[in-house]
Amino acid sequence: MNYELTQWLPTTRKEMELRGWERADVILFSADAYVDHPSFGAAVIGRLLEAEGLRVAIVPQPDWHGDLRDFRRLGRPRLWFGIAPGCMDSMVNKYTAARRLRSEDAYSPDGRHDMRPEYPTIVYSRILRQLYPDVPIVLGGIEASLRRLTHYDYWQDRLMPSILLPSGADLIVYGMGEKPTVEIAQRLLGLIDDYDPSLSYDETGEACVGREAFAKAVLGENQLLQTVQALPCPPLKGGDRNMSGKASTFKGEVGEGLLFLHSHEECLADPKKQAENFRHIEEESNKLHAQTLVQEAEGKWLVVTPPYPPLTTEELDHSFDLPYTRMPHPKYKGKRIPAYEMIRHSICLHRGCFGGCAFCTISAHQGKFIMSRSKESILREAKAVTEMPDFRGYISDLGGPSANMYGMKGKDKNLCEKCKRPSCIHPHICPNLHADHKPLTEIYRAVDCLPGVKKSFIGSGVRYDLLLHDYKDERLNSAAREYTKELITRHVSGRLKVAPEHTEPHVLQLMRKPPFEQFHQFKAIFDRICQREGLRQQIIPYFISSHPGCTEQDMARLAEQVRDLGFHLEQVQDFTPTPMTVSTETWYTGYHPYTLQPVFSAKTPEEKQRQRSYFFWDKKPKQ
Repeated sequence: MNYELTQWLPTTRKEMELRGWERADVILFSADAYVDHPSFGAAVIGRLLEAEGLRVAIVPQPDWHGDLRDFRRLGRPRLWFGIAPGCMDSMVNKYTAARRLRSEDAYSPDGRHDMRPEYPTIVYSRILRQLYPDVPIVLGGIEASLRRLTHYDYWQDRLMPSILLPSGADLIVYGMGEKPTVEIAQRLLGLIDDYDPSLSYDETGEACVGREAFAKAVLGENQLLQTVQALPCPPLKGGDRNMSGKASTFKGEVGEGLLFLHSHEECLADPKKQAENFRHIEEESNKLHAQTLVQEAEGKWLVVTPPYPPLTTEELDHSFDLPYTRMPHPKYKGKRIPAYEMIRHSICLHRGCFGGCAFCTISAHQGKFIMSRSKESILREAKAVTEMPDFRGYISDLGGPSANMYGMKGKDKNLCEKCKRPSCIHPHICPNLHADHKPLTEIYRAVDCLPGVKKSFIGSGVRYDLLLHDYKDERLNSAAREYTKELITRHVSGRLKVAPEHTEPHVLQLMRKPPFEQFHQFKAIFDRICQREGLRQQIIPYFISSHPGCTEQDMARLAEQVRDLGFHLEQVQDFTPTPMTVSTETWYTGYHPYTLQPVFSAKTPEEKQRQRSYFFWDKKPKQ
């Protein structure tokens, strides 16, 4: 493959000049290295806006010290600055659960630690606000998305307000941002087409959008879906401001028929109110017809509008079919970007996850409704992978947030529209779920038939509870059995990773995970098929220690069961409280958000280390 420099989004003034640009319409600041691949959010948003006819530039990993030249070098954009803080939360990316520095930064060249600040969303936004006080700033990515309301920050060990407030930005786009980002662009371009008087003009006479014009088009009464904005607290004009999370009849400048949460200040004073809040936040995040959430914080109303409907297959295909080079920018020639090395030959089949695991942020960011690509789009990408110069015939992953949820949805959409369950499979698999594994099996086989593909592997986590369930429709049971055989015989690279997470029923219940007996059942099937087919393969279980509700006695029982199964554990982790999960809210507040009952959590380093030591059952636990 021979690429020209102009096939990447421009990162320097010289690269803009190669395209004949004097000014960019949108400039994205990314805390990750720039990899032009559909797994990297900044590349997706950049390519999407480019497809809308905009001139998009990207500044990857700007130096936030000294004279701030990286923030000045491309000048002012015509429309807005976008902050893309990275594919991982910056603090999870930087530190372990023990708050120790990780061995490398997976999204930086050669794994360097000094390429991004802590909380780049805040750092970048404040610098840009200082340098360009009138240019709109839009926050996106997982760091802002999961900090859109009051949240517990494990690394500072305190409750923090919405990240919109300390950043000084104008708007958060939360979740997967394709639809709201395109809508922002269309609204601002509409202002320019109408020669709106709120616009300003540069020395060449080109119209530029300032904060006044941005507010007119995007903020205020004509609120955009899937965004967070901060408005001055309006005076009450009748009705009551109900802070218990119930619908309010409040009528003011932020609208009416809203769902009010306890204020940030109330949550600081009473952690139980933070737990109460979270149940409503999670439920509204998982509804097809959500309400607007409002929270008072530091003299502002934080207004969180409902998410857009899930992307259609055609819309998702469009996002994945954009002209990515699938490679790091040439500036990284000769350097290793660890995260790219992991995914360079992988293909994502779908978004969203209806598992609802209590410690996981996927549904909070991507939603629980599955958005699946077409078979044709997947095969186009697979063909592109086979044409990469370093491809040796092996696709590392045909997956998604959960490997085997592709194409799954409710049989009766009307029932889904009334549902607010955070999980479609816990505490039991919803009878309305059409869990058909046949389309996924057909995709695996079609990819394997492509010229140049020797084998495709499944590196994403498999939900074995979906495979073991006894469906009323025998076609679903048959498809699950066929998928299981296909998976084990053709798509395991010697080791299949699954995530039972724990062994004890009450801990698994808090985790929203299936009983451990199901792991035994699946392991028996795995062993039987491997023996029959003459395959020397292993099943590798994941486990978590120090999850809320887990005691040392629970870890001792886990160690006994693991020992009896003959496992020497490798894939283990200490629970890390990350923003916007049920587990984190339980860990911080001491109460489960759905029951408001007290829950024990191991919090001190000594308690957490003692729990972790039980993973290594062949060694004496530390006292």
